[in-house]
Amino acid sequence: MRIALLGAESTGKTTLATQLATALRRDGHPAAVVPEVLREWCERERRTPRPEEHWPIAREQERRVEAAAATAQVAIADTTALMVAVWGGLLFDDDPLLRFALERQRGYDLTLVMGLDLPWVADGLQRDASASREHTDRLVRELLARAGVAYRVVYGTGEDRLRNALAALPPGLAQRPAPPAGAARWQWQCGKCSDPDCEHRLFTSLARR
Repeated sequence: MRIALLGAESTGKTTLATQLATALRRDGHPAAVVPEVLREWCERERRTPRPEEHWPIAREQERRVEAAAATAQVAIADTTALMVAVWGGLLFDDDPLLRFALERQRGYDLTLVMGLDLPWVADGLQRDASASREHTDRLVRELLARAGVAYRVVYGTGEDRLRNALAALPPGLAQRPAPPAGAARWQWQCGKCSDPDCEHRLFTSLARR
């Protein structure tokens, strides 16, 4: 099984990927985390890639996912080629990277989009400003809709966020302990819109019940 974690900057993808893998292994399911190649590249080069440099980054990301899926029951991708295309601004319909990214995204068994309810943390590399998160979030949702890829939105902090992500997994893959009183419940994509503010208001109201 291949799980994709997508979302804007500073939304907890890396933390959730590690937590999901730990929970799955605890339940007896071999799981592997595929780190974000773009972040490795930026940390090594101390800059963001030029447009022509995104292609090899995207291909390497998907190659690593393929390798992980061949050896583990569950491969958890801490982002995919789609996020490389989004962050590279390569979003024209005829762009080969975008076509490649959308085609590969359709091959994931589960796509989780991170909610914007975590605090912004700048890193001096990829993260330019907190306001860019809303723009990135909107682009990700639009591209997934264009590709016909179903997705779930994950909200919550700490154990609540992990619990909500586990609730999206297929039955039998991971145990789902009952949430403690007052814990945030799982929130899925609104069937009538993809407004993250609308989703978060609904999520917050459910969590208070």
